[in-house]
Amino acid sequence: MADDFKALDAVLQKKSVKSVVMHLEKKVSPDIPGSANLFNWIAEMNRLLDEDGYDKTKYLEMRKKLNEAIGWITDVDVRNRLRNSWMSFGKAMEKKVSRHPNEDL
Repeated sequence: MADDFKALDAVLQKKSVKSVVMHLEKKVSPDIPGSANLFNWIAEMNRLLDEDGYDKTKYLEMRKKLNEAIGWITDVDVRNRLRNSWMSFGKAMEKKVSRHPNEDL
């Protein structure tokens, strides 16, 4: 039964990360200086999301790469908004399936 919850947690975390990436794509215009690295990261992240399974190590590495890509954005306001997405990415990887039917996620 614990393995079932672990598998469900992985599915939930992957879906949550996908949601963060979709939201992130909407936050940045390709016209912003330094955004090329971020769009390359998004393309790489989407390839990872398309893979079967969920290897948390790969997602942790992608989170580090996101932090690096954000650093290339020259607009301070945009960079700060992207840092919120970086934090949301981390929270998405902590999501857990409710072990009790009455608990909220």
